[in-house]
Amino acid sequence: MTLMLTSLSVTALIGCGRQNDTSEAVDPVESLEIDSKTEAESVRKDGERFEEVIMLEGMEETVKYEHVRNDSIGFEIDYDYESFVRCSEPDRERFISIYDDLEKPENYLELIYREGNADTVSTSVGDDLSNDYDIIREQSFLDHAGSCIRIDASSAKGGGTSDQLQMVYIIPAGDGCIIATAHYSFESAEGFGRRFAYIMNTLEVVDGN
Repeated sequence: MTLMLTSLSVTALIGCGRQNDTSEAVDPVESLEIDSKTEAESVRKDGERFEEVIMLEGMEETVKYEHVRNDSIGFEIDYDYESFVRCSEPDRERFISIYDDLEKPENYLELIYREGNADTVSTSVGDDLSNDYDIIREQSFLDHAGSCIRIDASSAKGGGTSDQLQMVYIIPAGDGCIIATAHYSFESAEGFGRRFAYIMNTLEVVDGN
């Protein structure tokens, strides 16, 4: 009788162990479906809004961004919608300071597309800017767009300081380039210059039309 009870007790313990193992197991198919869903939700959609913390003039600032996808030019970018107004046209995208006249803005970021390789396009852009500025042309790198050419037009022709400054990025995109030009006044160079730099670092080239 004692032997039979012992045998039943061992069987019951083995059964409980198997039930516990089953409850802790993770279905590999279910796990893959969860991972795929998370990955899909991480892709931002046009118009989606979110917050990021940036450093501006030595202090942390929580910035409210809106995601933009422009298929005609071929890029995605995030802009500070509390500081800028988005103005879209078929062949260009502009982000204009909320304090500016939209018809005659001073502080804005403009993006267009131009055919040709980066060296040819940057030479053309540089020649135009050289009429009014002593330019600095250099290789640069953007976090999401990779290698590009940057033209700094912040010194007036022949020396001195210009009232209006420009920072131009020529980014290879397919058979041409995206030209992104940040325009800002000398007085607002620290504030708007930094904001435009943060916005540009979110730019990503996509397959356009």
